Amino acid sequence: MTKYLGIHETLELHEVLIFKTVTLTKATTMGLLVKDMRLKEILTNEVAASSTHIERMKELYRREVNQV
Repeated sequence: MTKYLGIHETLELHEVLIFKTVTLTKATTMGLLVKDMRLKEILTNEVAASSTHIERMKELYRREVNQV
């Protein structure tokens, strides 16, 4: 079994990475604008989770790009 992603999987990973980056930007911006503390907490949790996910996906993407 190979440890590498296929080209289509690498492209899909890239698409998800871009989408997640856009949602992180939006959550960060909205977190600065909202007044409701519960919503601000939700957005703060989303920013923390998204940041972790993005870093993990970037590691996978770099590994795959370097293998090609």
